[in-house]
Amino acid sequence: MYPIASHWLNYIDGQWSDSSQRLTVNNPGTAEPVATIAQATVADAERALLAARRCADSGLLTRARPAQRVTWLLRIAEEIRAVADEGAWVLCQENGKRLSDARDEFIEAARYFEYYAGMADKIEGTSIPLGNGYMDFTLYDPMGVSAQIVPWNFPVSICARSLAPALAAGNAVVIKSPELSPLGMCVLIRAIANAGLPDGAVNLICGRGREVGSYLVSHRAVDQIVFTGSVPTGQSILRDAAQHAIPSVMELGGKSAAIAFADADREQLLASVQSGIFFNAGQVCSAMSRLLVQREIYEDVVEAVVAMAEGLSVGLGQDNADLTPVVSAGQLTGIEALCRRAIEEGAVAVTGGEAFADRAGHFMRPTVFRDVTADMCIAQEEVFGPVLAIMPFDTEEQAIAIANGTEFGLVAGVFTQDISRAMRCTRRLKSGQVFVNEWYAGGIETPFGGVGLSGFGREKGQEALYSYVRTKNVAIRIAGE
Repeated sequence: MYPIASHWLNYIDGQWSDSSQRLTVNNPGTAEPVATIAQATVADAERALLAARRCADSGLLTRARPAQRVTWLLRIAEEIRAVADEGAWVLCQENGKRLSDARDEFIEAARYFEYYAGMADKIEGTSIPLGNGYMDFTLYDPMGVSAQIVPWNFPVSICARSLAPALAAGNAVVIKSPELSPLGMCVLIRAIANAGLPDGAVNLICGRGREVGSYLVSHRAVDQIVFTGSVPTGQSILRDAAQHAIPSVMELGGKSAAIAFADADREQLLASVQSGIFFNAGQVCSAMSRLLVQREIYEDVVEAVVAMAEGLSVGLGQDNADLTPVVSAGQLTGIEALCRRAIEEGAVAVTGGEAFADRAGHFMRPTVFRDVTADMCIAQEEVFGPVLAIMPFDTEEQAIAIANGTEFGLVAGVFTQDISRAMRCTRRLKSGQVFVNEWYAGGIETPFGGVGLSGFGREKGQEALYSYVRTKNVAIRIAGE
């Protein structure tokens, strides 16, 4: 256990900055206050943007050899590892997630900086042959100022996921933290501040969504936007960004389906269902919110999943329970409302379907629906909670049609021992990533992003780095040839 400061600040132009307004951050497991944080205003956002603009324009991030950025990023990784235990406790208290998962989030953040440190001095252009008399080559310039809006479900790792490649490419960054879970990000930025970056290279503000967020993404100082969050908010950001045609990376959630064929390894499948929908109380963009099961094994799988769900331990994050609270009362209310609609439409809640009435915090019962049809709300709308819809199918063709039958396309999964079938399905599934025989396979090295309402652009892996640079072509006429 670590003491938590009663009040936290924003970080602007190399200094921690207070505000006359404050936001209260609550513990989702107890519904009690954890601390307050300075509520950033539009004026604070302006200061942060101007600081980032000065830093980007100064050349301090790009004038030195790229090896300097390698050194900075590796130092950041070391500093993050040093605060991982403290940061995990803070994140657990404000976010409700398991303490072990919170620590993993800080370690993953460090890994992002290590990974992109290995690429910071390898952003290489190409030479293009145009024949005698010409020389032609490409350069990769940093975008300039990157505005990054981070969600509350994995604030530390998602912040690092975008910040690390942005810095590796030589950009200055303004980050807006989520109001519900901003404190762990302050620990992260404190670690980053110890790495010796120029003032203004990294700025962190916590302001209320529409007011400060809209100001950030429509500002002329911004050269790129990175957003992870809901579809309506993403669409609003894109409308604001369109004023200045600001390029964006959007990760907007999903309604991801796993297809379980009759030959699937049952133990492997059940483990993936548990992590796929009940990890972090189902508050994961790429959660397995739909499970499509071949009819021959449908009843057995439903029974096994229900038994697993009812056997989960439920409790506070510091107790490392299997199922922890959802982040807020509003989130819990929305999940319950969608469950009620599903029941009204004919879905059967085999277990769960409502909140725990005897707990002080925001605890949703692990919920499993069966007899779900593709047109029901529970099969079409993102729940963002520990709620699974199980649907039967007969043929491979039918399974693909159901899986592709939403406006989302973030991830999908296939469980089968038949590699040919797995590859056929993989090619036909409309999603940015496909897991075969293990949900959440992959890692920070694997590109991540969606299609359709799940967004566009890619985070993670080598591909993500190129979202943070502009390609410039240089064509030279050589006199005398």
